[in-house]
Amino acid sequence: MFDSVRDDLRATLDEIRAAGLHKPERVIGTPQSATVEVTQGGRPGEVLNFCANNYLGLADHPEVIAAAHEALDRWGYGMASVRFICGTQEVHKELEARLSAFLGQEDTILYSSCFDANGGVFETLLGAEDAVISDALNHASIIDGIRLSKARRFRYANRDLADLETQLKEAAAGGARRKLIVTDGVFSMDGYVAPLAEICDLADRYDAMVMVDDSHAVGFVGAGGRGTPELHGVMDRVDIITGTLGKALGGASGGYVAARAEIVALLRQRSRPYLFSNTLAPVIAAASLKVIDLLESADDLRVRLAENTALFRSRMTEAGFDILPGDHAIAPVMIGDASEAGHMAELLLERGVYVIGFSYPVVPQGKARIRVQLSAAHSTEDVNRAVDAFIAARAELAG
Repeated sequence: MFDSVRDDLRATLDEIRAAGLHKPERVIGTPQSATVEVTQGGRPGEVLNFCANNYLGLADHPEVIAAAHEALDRWGYGMASVRFICGTQEVHKELEARLSAFLGQEDTILYSSCFDANGGVFETLLGAEDAVISDALNHASIIDGIRLSKARRFRYANRDLADLETQLKEAAAGGARRKLIVTDGVFSMDGYVAPLAEICDLADRYDAMVMVDDSHAVGFVGAGGRGTPELHGVMDRVDIITGTLGKALGGASGGYVAARAEIVALLRQRSRPYLFSNTLAPVIAAASLKVIDLLESADDLRVRLAENTALFRSRMTEAGFDILPGDHAIAPVMIGDASEAGHMAELLLERGVYVIGFSYPVVPQGKARIRVQLSAAHSTEDVNRAVDAFIAARAELAG
């Protein structure tokens, strides 16, 4: 049977390469850090890493690693089961409690990833008589999670409050029992921040709940690193927060839903990714507790990240690059053409700067970019070297 499919798959792969949309995977031979060693898929050797979600530089932090070693000895390697059978240890309950307190929510439930967390919310909470109103640029995991539910689906233009209100009116006119507005806190391809205060105002007006995926914010956005609800002063007005432990919070894996107590209680009973997937490895849970300790004890990493971000954005703007506005550590350098973005990324790698060109279908056609991601682990010299490499690569492309 597969022989009849093979040629079609090869033709599709050839089309992807011909369009400049092929996404090669590079292999690194070192821990995730400000610098990594590329061993396959590009210029070999040590390069500056500007493409990781390691916002606070905690992926190889010695205290986090030490906590992981200790947990491995104490709690073992894995749970070998789902939570309601025999997959809960004290360390899982402790992490859920700490996340709830940190995020200002009543309860938290852990998942193996934020993709699973988003995949488990909508089907559990919403039925055919309900409505979900989703930002057009929401993460793929939100889109896929919504598809699993029978709720009526409404979509509003990115951060467009007038369009959001139009969709809320339509949902109300259709007699929706429950209405859930869902948005990314920070949109991962653009670095734009959702206007949560205004979204919460509309939710109050139209009797809707608010859900935020804050994967690209928790840990470093807001005065205490508690994410976009803290940034906008609406921590008590957001009903559901989903997020990941795989970015700023240590960079390993795992996700969570922090929400009203009744929502979390129902997720424990009905959420399929939670009920049918092994729980988070205890070593990750314990290391994540150490991460929260670090976040609550000092703000030096958040300050350093903000300084690095401001330096990169200002120097790139002065150099004439088209960089999307904002102050988030996601700094998209707009290229436009997919092939040119990929070529520039290769030239940057040759100059010792590891970045990735993003093109369709990850971003819209004609909106290809190099998404630079700053980290607290970068030095001022690292940031300046990256900008200088961009300038040199642009000159080579133009020549």
